Amino acid sequence: MKKHFLQFLTKQHSKFNVQIVIPDTIIRNVNSTIFLGLTIDSTFSWKRHILDLSTKLNKAGYAIRAIKSLMSLKALKTIYVSYFHAIMSYGVIFWGNSCISNDIIKIQKRIIRILTNKSKRDSCRPLFKQLQILTFPSQYIYSLLVFVVKNGDLFLFNSEVHNLNTRFRDNLHLPSTNLTIVQKGVLYSGSRIFNYLPLQIKNLSVDLKKFKRKLKNFLIDHTFIVLMNSITWLHMVDVSKFVIVIL
Repeated sequence: MKKHFLQFLTKQHSKFNVQIVIPDTIIRNVNSTIFLGLTIDSTFSWKRHILDLSTKLNKAGYAIRAIKSLMSLKALKTIYVSYFHAIMSYGVIFWGNSCISNDIIKIQKRIIRILTNKSKRDSCRPLFKQLQILTFPSQYIYSLLVFVVKNGDLFLFNSEVHNLNTRFRDNLHLPSTNLTIVQKGVLYSGSRIFNYLPLQIKNLSVDLKKFKRKLKNFLIDHTFIVLMNSITWLHMVDVSKFVIVIL
């Protein structure tokens, strides 16, 4: 078995000159490593992982294009979900908000156009709704919020942190931090997005099955296409309608 170690760093800190030695073996210091199918780098940029993932997704797209003339749309959708979507969504809660993850939605839109025989000029929004398929940003949000609801013991509500009777007392508590690497992490991002959910979805978090169904319908209905470093959900006049603003 090859042995190596990885130093986790922020952009403000450079590598330490560290050498790890076990009997007759020097453990190598590497910039990235594969762990449980995810390519992790020292700064959690996920660049290498997304590049490798893009190659796999392009191969999946080629395979779907090759068999398109032999299959019905229903069969193609089944293949898309079991092949392309399964690869795209694996571990997405960890890398889905990377600054270069927008490359994935570009590949996904190309596949959706192949499935529906549409040209590059056709908008994909109605196609995602027609096929009842989550866009990549929506899949990230869906997977992240399902993780939050399934692992409620990892999170605290504001009411558990302080006794102030504010309108945010039933929101998940956000720890105070200025580190981007923490703010983009699963626990912080999950808490933040959960707090912006429409109340009628948030209240279903006690019933996972109903929560997942309602959340998926909401995300398909709104068809979010873009997800960047910082996302703010703004309340509209109708509280059931939200938009994503890119900062």
